[in-house]
Amino acid sequence: MTALEIAPFPTAGRVHRAALRVGPGATTPPGRARLDAVVDWLQQVAYEDVVDAGLEGESLWVVRRTQVVARRFPVFGERLELRTAASGTGPLVTERRTSIAGERGAAVEAAALWVPLDPATLRPRRTEAVEAVYGASAAGRRVKARLRHPTPPDDAVAVDWRFDRADLDVAGHVNNAAYWRALEEELGEHPADAPLAVEVEHPAPAFAGPARLLRAGDRRWLVGADGTVHASALLVAGA
Repeated sequence: MTALEIAPFPTAGRVHRAALRVGPGATTPPGRARLDAVVDWLQQVAYEDVVDAGLEGESLWVVRRTQVVARRFPVFGERLELRTAASGTGPLVTERRTSIAGERGAAVEAAALWVPLDPATLRPRRTEAVEAVYGASAAGRRVKARLRHPTPPDDAVAVDWRFDRADLDVAGHVNNAAYWRALEEELGEHPADAPLAVEVEHPAPAFAGPARLLRAGDRRWLVGADGTVHASALLVAGA
């Protein structure tokens, strides 16, 4: 069992479905789908759901926490089916569950906390439209945006990292999938059939420039040149 507990996939309300085939730009040399590619698929299907639901322009969504539990990673050329639905709501947050299943046995479950921002003020807000679309599948389950990862210890091992302009998204800061590239570097030749669970939190946005990756046990932190923690991660092998 994994140390990361995620909510069951909703059994009622709105479910958005999508399909894709794993391409060469999403994999390691042996053919395993990279962590950053998987997270990019999660945000892509979430965006498609928002557009399909008629909520595009209603809010600008930013991620607060993402959990990925891979029982078996997707591989090059594999056809995937993705399902996504809201699994919880809170005063200023919506939790989205996504399930990825593949024709060759890929099995990935994910949960992400998304905060809706007012496009004009960039301040968190919830709207009646969001509640109307996602309330039924959330089924009254309440979630919070509070972060829970510890700060890095003084003896954490540090290596240089860098965020480039290519890592920035339409919000002007580092896209959440880009943080997972640093974790992918940790995996190396991790095989597709080796289970893994990862949880990433985002305390503060990052921008292009130098950074550091800190390591301590099964935890990682990406910090800016001024010491600001931009992302923290927990990795659990054998999920």
